[in-house]
Amino acid sequence: MYFSKLFIPTLKESPADADVISHKLMVRAGMIRQLASGIYSILPLGLRVLRKAEQIIREEMNQIGGQEVFLPSIQPAELWMESKRWDFYGKELLRIKDRHGREFCYGPTHEEVITDIVRKEVKSYRQLPILLYQIQTKFRDEVRPRFGVMRGREFMMKDAYSFHVDEKDTQHTYHQMAKAYTNIFERCGLKFKQVQADSGTIGGSFSHEFMVLAESGEDEIGFCKTCGYASNLELAESKPPLPTSADAAASATVPQDMKEVATPGKKSVAEVAGFLKLTARQIVKTILLENENGLVAGLVRGDHEINPIKMKNLLGCEWLHPANEETFSKHRELHRGYIGPIGLDFPIYADREVSVLHDFVIGANKPSAHFTGVQVQRDLKIEKFGDIKAVRAKDPCPRCEDGEYEVKRGIEVGHIFILGNKYSSAMNAVFLDQHGEENAMIMGCYGIGVGRTVAAAIEQSNDERGIIWPRNLAPFQVIVIPVNYSNGDLQNVCDTIYRRLHEAGIETLLDDRPNRLGVKLNDADLIGIPLQIIVGEKNLSAGKVEIKIRATHESSLHPYPQVIEDIPNILRNNSFPATP
Repeated sequence: MYFSKLFIPTLKESPADADVISHKLMVRAGMIRQLASGIYSILPLGLRVLRKAEQIIREEMNQIGGQEVFLPSIQPAELWMESKRWDFYGKELLRIKDRHGREFCYGPTHEEVITDIVRKEVKSYRQLPILLYQIQTKFRDEVRPRFGVMRGREFMMKDAYSFHVDEKDTQHTYHQMAKAYTNIFERCGLKFKQVQADSGTIGGSFSHEFMVLAESGEDEIGFCKTCGYASNLELAESKPPLPTSADAAASATVPQDMKEVATPGKKSVAEVAGFLKLTARQIVKTILLENENGLVAGLVRGDHEINPIKMKNLLGCEWLHPANEETFSKHRELHRGYIGPIGLDFPIYADREVSVLHDFVIGANKPSAHFTGVQVQRDLKIEKFGDIKAVRAKDPCPRCEDGEYEVKRGIEVGHIFILGNKYSSAMNAVFLDQHGEENAMIMGCYGIGVGRTVAAAIEQSNDERGIIWPRNLAPFQVIVIPVNYSNGDLQNVCDTIYRRLHEAGIETLLDDRPNRLGVKLNDADLIGIPLQIIVGEKNLSAGKVEIKIRATHESSLHPYPQVIEDIPNILRNNSFPATP
C-alpha cells in the first residue's frame, strides 16, 4: 500500500476531550473519528487493526469447535420480556419503535436471540453441545461514554453462546473457552490476568474476566504472586478471620456491659476512635443499603469498607445500592454518623470478621451517641454472616498461607460466564434426554470487546512518540521511508523492497509522499508500525539502508539487497541478529 493512496488523516495535537492515551493516539494516528458521544467512525488504518484482532479471535473460536453466525442487531421486545430483562436492564437498553408501533431494542448482547434460535431448532440431547459465536456491533446507552472506543456506546464485540445437556458438559466448554481466550490475548501481545468476576446484568453462577494490566484501567484487580489467585476487587475473597492476641485476651475476660456514651459531633470512625481512645478495628460501622425488597444494613469493621457486590451476592437480590437522600428524608429516625444495628426494623448482615470481635463500639441510633462494650451474640440480631468486606493491597491471600494481595488497575477485554438455565428456563429452551424426559438446556456465554482489545494494546504499548503495536495487531509490519522519493535511484530501491516484501507476504506500507523526512518519521512513529526501513542517498551510495525497530528505537545499517532476506527474521524476533 502506498501512503499517498491510503486515507490516514494524522494529527499533531490530541483531541481536547481525550482522557486516556489510547483515545488520544487513535485519533492522532487517523484510526477513528467521533460522530457523536460514544459513537466512532473507524477509518482504514483502524479497521485494519480491528480485522487483525477479529481474525485471531475467529481462528481460536474455530479451533475449539465454534461456528460463526451473524444475528440481527435490532431485537423484538417480546424476547426480552420473556427473559424478564426488558425492565431490569435499565436505561442502557436503547428502545425503539417501528412504524407499526412495535417495540424493539438495539441489542447490547444476544442471549435472547440465540436462545430463541436454538429452542426452535434443537430438540434432542444428540444435537448438543453446540457453540455459536458472532462478531457484531452492539449498543449500550452508557451514561458517561468515555475513553474513546474503550467505553463507547456503539462497539464491536465477539459474543459466543454454548448449549449443553448438563453442568459438567458446560464446564468442559468453559475451560476450553478460557484456554482459547488465553491464546487470543497472548497472540495479541497483551499482558493480562484471568480473574474471578461478578456476572452483573448477564446473570449466571460463575464467571471470569480477562484483564489487561494498565494504569488507565477502570477496574481494580487483586492478585497473589505466591499462588496465582486473582480476582476483580468487586468479588475478591478475604481470608477467614483469625482472632488476634487482643481478640483472644478480650474473649478470655469478662465481657463488658453495653453502655451508651456521648460522642458530641463525632461521626466518622476516625473521630469516634480518637474521642474514645480506641483503634478503628474496635468500631463496627453500620452501612444502610436498599434493594428491591427494601432497606438492609451491612456491618463491617471500622478499618474496612463494605463491598456492595459481595453483599448483593450474599443477599441473593437483583440489585443493591447505598441508601440515598430520599431514603434518609423518609426515615427521620436514622441519623447519619450515628446509625447502629440495635433497634433497626430491617435485616442486618455482617462481615464474618465482626463475628470474632468483643467489646466493640456501634452507633446508638441517636445524635451524638454510641454504644460501647457491644457483644455480637448477646446484643445483636444478625440475619447472616458472610464475606462482605472490600479487600485491599497487603491483605492476606485467601488461598495460600504466605501470600498477600497486590492491587493493580486493569482493562476488561473479555468475560466468560456459566449461565446455567437462567435464559433456557425463562424462554423454554428444552431438549429430550436419553430417557425421553424434557430438560432445560444449560448455557454458557463468552464475550470479547474487539475495540477494547485494540485500545488496551495501545494503553500497554506506547511512548511519547506514539503507538508501539504488537506485531500481530500492527496495521502493517513494515514501512519503507525514502528520504526523497522523487530521486530515481531511491524510488527504484524503495519500489523493489516494497514489491519483494509484498511477495513474501509481509504487509508493507511505502511512504511515497513528497513530505520532509522528519514528517514521515514522526508519522511512522505515531502509527507504530514495528519496522521502519529508511532509504537515503548517502547510505545507499555505500550499498546500505537503515532499519529501525519501533519498540526499542534501535537502528542499524544493513547491506542492500541482502536486507530484504533479513527482514522476516528481524520481524519475528523484534531485534537485530547478534553481531558475530
